[in-house]
Amino acid sequence: MIERICPKCNVLMNHEHCINPKCGHVTVMSSTIYWCDECQIPTYEKICPTCGSTGHYIATDIRPVFPEENLLVSLMLSNDPWKYQQDSVWYGGNSYIINGKKIKLPVTKWNKKPVEELLKLKTIYDENVSNLSYEFFDQYKQRFIDANVDRYNEIVEEATREIQKYKEKYSLEDMMVSFSGGKDSTVTSHIVRTALGSNNILHVFGDTTLEFPYTLAYKKKFNRREDTNEAKGVKVLVAKNREKNFEDLCQVVGPPSRVMRWCCTVFKTGAIQKTISSAFKNKTNILSFQGIRHSESASRSKYERESQSPKIAKQTVFSPIIDWIDYDVWLYILTTGIDFNEAYRLGWTRVGCWCCPNNGAWSELLAKIHMYDQYNRWYELLVNFAKQIGKPDPEDYIKDGGWKARQGGNGLAAAQTSVVSFEPCATEENAFNYELQRPISEELYELFKPFGHINKELGNKRLGEVYVINNAGKVVLILQGRIGKTKLKVIIKDIHIARSRTLSVAEGKVQCQLTKYQMCLGCKACESVCKHDAISVRDDGTGKITYIIDDGKCKRCTECVGHFNAGCYMRKVLTIKRE
Repeated sequence: MIERICPKCNVLMNHEHCINPKCGHVTVMSSTIYWCDECQIPTYEKICPTCGSTGHYIATDIRPVFPEENLLVSLMLSNDPWKYQQDSVWYGGNSYIINGKKIKLPVTKWNKKPVEELLKLKTIYDENVSNLSYEFFDQYKQRFIDANVDRYNEIVEEATREIQKYKEKYSLEDMMVSFSGGKDSTVTSHIVRTALGSNNILHVFGDTTLEFPYTLAYKKKFNRREDTNEAKGVKVLVAKNREKNFEDLCQVVGPPSRVMRWCCTVFKTGAIQKTISSAFKNKTNILSFQGIRHSESASRSKYERESQSPKIAKQTVFSPIIDWIDYDVWLYILTTGIDFNEAYRLGWTRVGCWCCPNNGAWSELLAKIHMYDQYNRWYELLVNFAKQIGKPDPEDYIKDGGWKARQGGNGLAAAQTSVVSFEPCATEENAFNYELQRPISEELYELFKPFGHINKELGNKRLGEVYVINNAGKVVLILQGRIGKTKLKVIIKDIHIARSRTLSVAEGKVQCQLTKYQMCLGCKACESVCKHDAISVRDDGTGKITYIIDDGKCKRCTECVGHFNAGCYMRKVLTIKRE
């Protein structure tokens, strides 16, 4: 049974928001899954719809364990590859559920085993995997489908009804599906195409360059055009940052951690924004179907079913399966028989970036077993980084997960470029003298375009003077600095730049742009922030970064100026401090 509860009022209700007028908080899912001892399957109802037996509580959520994962678990628990192949095996409540009985797998213990022992386990696995049979799994699968048909019909009918409402607001040409290759986006894609009766809906696949090989293989299969493919005709655009290398950036700013997942911005958000802007050039608003679910995480439990994208401009986001739990997602996949990512058969529960710092111990263990070469390369990178920042016991730091909890840029040279040195001018009002860490070039003036139009004719050329003029023709800033030099004077003629109320705030806005100029690593975060597609950041592959703002597109909204901490996303990454 699945109910909704207000986390603030602690009251059950059947609404997306708390009905208490003084609260209105988004409600969260409260789920109870039962086990039928007669049918040996999990059920949504306490009374099994198939046999009428009374079930007992088993977990709040549950997922199937496919024969491939079953084989590995059998080896780890008993050394017998076929130990549980004829059993009904599921996972829920942090335990494997085998014929209704919970068994803990000592994942931490296995993660600490020598590499040689894991490779031996892999060898035995490989020797037996070709002999796997789905005979018994399919029997329990069908029982599961039959017993939960009412739940399936309920969630599918509701999602279909809500999706179809958008037919009146959007044409198919104004819609897209955000497709990751994971189970949630796979289900979202299928139910959206079924509800709308068309495969002619653009799919955007964000290739982070850190995808599971199984994800890339599944995306390739999904995009096939033959008649046997249920997604035949679907157009999939690949959004990929081809200018940056993940491992190279790790050397500069450190590997991503739980609080500093810069990889999402650099390799996902910016690339997707560019792809969407290109695909929907003249559209002011598009509809993006996404597989976001409340039960995925605490942060996502607060998401609205429909919202404006906080990361990507001109998107209305609708999440048709937002209230589904894992149980529902797998019920849909198994009932419809649609294809899905092979990584789930091996035991992975999420298929984002394979080396994500948010991955748990089980995911890490699976990577060691099934992706050893890639994992070993990543491990060496982490150890070298730990040495670089002066950790006394680099391998322990990595094995204990210290890199996942890392905050800030301690020990990294790039962190030093976040400092903007200045002092007020003693002889001129509202003027500030800066000592830049990067010589002045023409590109510096690009960073001041959000404040107004650049005019190089009015200023004193001997002083390297450049005026910034707003749309009303008023001078708002004067920049004084010669090309190739590091000394820059900025005279603030109008303290209200970028909606500032005081001189101090206005000077802070200037610092934001100077920080960008000094620190730019070509992460493309600024590109994704600009709703007008006016910012273009390019990396020529030799380390030369160009930052250009299109005067014709820039609306001087100044959103890009202070969107990130002190103006630059990488500064935020490198200067996060502990509370």
